[in-house]
Amino acid sequence: MILYNTLTREKETFIPNEEGKVKMYTCGPTVYHYAHIGNLRSYIMEDVLLRELRYEGYEVKRVMNITDVGHLSSDADTGEDKMVKGALREHKSVMEIAKFYTDAFFEDFKKLNNIYPEVVEPATNCIDDFIKVVSVLLEKGHAYIAGGNVYFDTSTLENYYALTPHKEDDLRVGVRDDVEADENKKNPADFVLWFTKSKFEDQQLKWDSPWGVGYPGWHIECSCISMKHLGENLDIHCGGVDNIFPHHTNEIAQSEAYLGHKWCNYWFHVQHLNDRNGKMSKSEGNILTVSTLEEKGYHPLVYRFYCLQSHYRKPLEFTFENLDNTKAIYEKLTSRVAELAKQVTPDQVVDSSLLDENKRKFINVVGNDINTASGISLLYDTFKLEANPATKLAVLESFDEVLGIGIKEMESGRVTQEVESVDEDLLAYINEKIEERKEAKKAKDFTKADAIRDELRAKGIEIKDTREGVVWKRI
Repeated sequence: MILYNTLTREKETFIPNEEGKVKMYTCGPTVYHYAHIGNLRSYIMEDVLLRELRYEGYEVKRVMNITDVGHLSSDADTGEDKMVKGALREHKSVMEIAKFYTDAFFEDFKKLNNIYPEVVEPATNCIDDFIKVVSVLLEKGHAYIAGGNVYFDTSTLENYYALTPHKEDDLRVGVRDDVEADENKKNPADFVLWFTKSKFEDQQLKWDSPWGVGYPGWHIECSCISMKHLGENLDIHCGGVDNIFPHHTNEIAQSEAYLGHKWCNYWFHVQHLNDRNGKMSKSEGNILTVSTLEEKGYHPLVYRFYCLQSHYRKPLEFTFENLDNTKAIYEKLTSRVAELAKQVTPDQVVDSSLLDENKRKFINVVGNDINTASGISLLYDTFKLEANPATKLAVLESFDEVLGIGIKEMESGRVTQEVESVDEDLLAYINEKIEERKEAKKAKDFTKADAIRDELRAKGIEIKDTREGVVWKRI
């Protein structure tokens, strides 16, 4: 396998620390709200990486954290506590919020056909681990106490910026929005390992520590959870490109300062999903969820297929026009697979040599920096093979061990049956009524707006107002 390594900024032949075994860590969600499809693009591509490693014969152990401790709204030590914000918004406790959105995340994760990690560890399970590592960093002189908080001292490292082209001047106040003057810091790049002086009066989750009652900084949790379950030598660390700096940069700093040696060899980062207004962001409110796509008539695997048609290191622009095109292509593929499955008879024997030959082709293509678009091209080439239907189907199923687009479900047509087709005239009518209702609400004519809702309901259509706009479904 060849992977682009963010650490070296070049493609490299992947060589794990232990032959045949891979230790893989992926940054998990902060569970204060629903994951949007931009977040989920990263998890889809990380899932393909996992599947490709296993397809090539590696034994992979994957660990993911769940950030259920207060997480600041920026990646620096600034902003608001997202968990508390979610709790206040929904009138629940922080842990109730964490449980609800963790479950919601993994429901979407499963719908997208992602493989559940071997280890999923909430940050709140690991407070003692955080305290141990912070204590050692203080003992080694890599951390200091100021203003009641424990900071990591980045000046103790030779190359703090190894993962990123940032320079120290980039951290001057005013250069980036997420940098504020902090009189407790010795250096602008220093970051908090443990808070005892909370910036939030309503901070709910706090624990005893040698430095007082408080809570961990965000960066420390991934280092500790990774070392707890995967040991001192990590093969691959994954995440979105927005994690590179400062989150992953800080992970390297504290992990290697603690261990005294190199920690992780390969860094795998997935580019943003953008809409026409830019990167999808919960804070900006321009998000779409898996549930929203389903309510609009798109099977979650259509979105997975959408992501696989682009390379993970390229930004991907999302539009419903493009998704409609992908849906049409996906449904045609489903029909072709279902038709092929009908042609298989009990007397047909799979040509194992041809199957192995095509596996090797697939590994050469997709194993070259997770080239899923070319993998899909090979999928279509399978229909042209000079082979019996049983062999073609076996090749398709083999490729789908990596792509995860539901080939076996396609064989019976179950995938497309799960999404109802809608008559074009009915769709035009629904959209017209939704627009009429929007104008009525804008004019504060709520009687008319309610009447339009009732009219649609009478025709078996239920509409719902969401942050992403009005969605509808059959009832």
